[in-house]
Amino acid sequence: MFAAATKSFVKQVGDGGRLVPVPSLSEADKYQPLSLVVKKKRCFLFPRYKFTSTPFTLKDILLGNREISAGISSYQLLNYEDESDVSLYGRRGNHIVSDVGINVTGSDSIAVKASFGVVTKHEVEVSTLLKEITTRKINFDHSLIRQSRSSRKAVLCVVMESIRTTRQCSLSVHAGIRGEAMRFHFMDEQNPKGRDKAIVFPAHTTIAFSVFELFIYLDGAFDLCVTSVSKGGFEREETATFALLYRLRNILFERNRRVMDAISRSQLYLDDLFSDYYDKPLSMSDISLKEGTHIRVNLLNHNIPKGPCILCGMGNFKRETVYGCFQCSVDGQKYVRLHAVPCFDIWHKRMK
Repeated sequence: MFAAATKSFVKQVGDGGRLVPVPSLSEADKYQPLSLVVKKKRCFLFPRYKFTSTPFTLKDILLGNREISAGISSYQLLNYEDESDVSLYGRRGNHIVSDVGINVTGSDSIAVKASFGVVTKHEVEVSTLLKEITTRKINFDHSLIRQSRSSRKAVLCVVMESIRTTRQCSLSVHAGIRGEAMRFHFMDEQNPKGRDKAIVFPAHTTIAFSVFELFIYLDGAFDLCVTSVSKGGFEREETATFALLYRLRNILFERNRRVMDAISRSQLYLDDLFSDYYDKPLSMSDISLKEGTHIRVNLLNHNIPKGPCILCGMGNFKRETVYGCFQCSVDGQKYVRLHAVPCFDIWHKRMK
């Protein structure tokens, strides 16, 4: 009866599908803000999830004894009174009958009346909690963590808001026959005992709640999944390995891109040098043609093998030459390799 009433409340209040009805009156006190619940998918035939309460709070599974400083705000939500007819031939009617054990002999419907009165909403300050958890770690030795981690279907959740009653409330169920002018028409001779059931529960009873899923990393850090797009669970070793390889791939890709950009810039610089050389008419002012200047030599004649030109052989293509200059030296080497044209003249113009 209680479960049917809370489901009806959630269906009418809505809240974008985030609200979850409390399934049992005996567990209502376990769905308080910052309490932990386990979310499990029933099976592939049922898209809805099952939430199971635990005796733990978020603080219990964290390392250290520091209290969670995030506060809880409260305010009145609405005044809830509901009366509805439920057919015995529907799933909800069958559930209520099996739940309360009401006598439905000669009946085709049941009337459910829920009087919750003014209900209040209690919710955690999300922004404060998000700042605090950045410095906290999960205790993997906690029994709840070990058990949840061993099941791939289990997801740990934190209760972020709860809706509670403010006064003593009542639920009543009446079985009867649907009439034309009134909801039910009872005939005394056809109204055996057991057609009416009622329960009363105390004030401050939780009737609905909402949660944020937890995503727990291998190093103990964790995130709150504040949107329905992000999913909770435990980071698996194969997932962490794949993520590491993906990051390394991106790093290598970026490094190769930078190297290619540098090579491209150096290539453009050399092209500009050669363009300036070839566009300028050859004249007697060239250094290589002046008397007493450095002289081109064939290095093979001095038992020096062919090698990359010091000016244009360091780019993308290793341009090699047998010519060079003995009057120049680089890095302790008593000669430099230079193409006869145009690198020899360009080199000496730069060195001038």
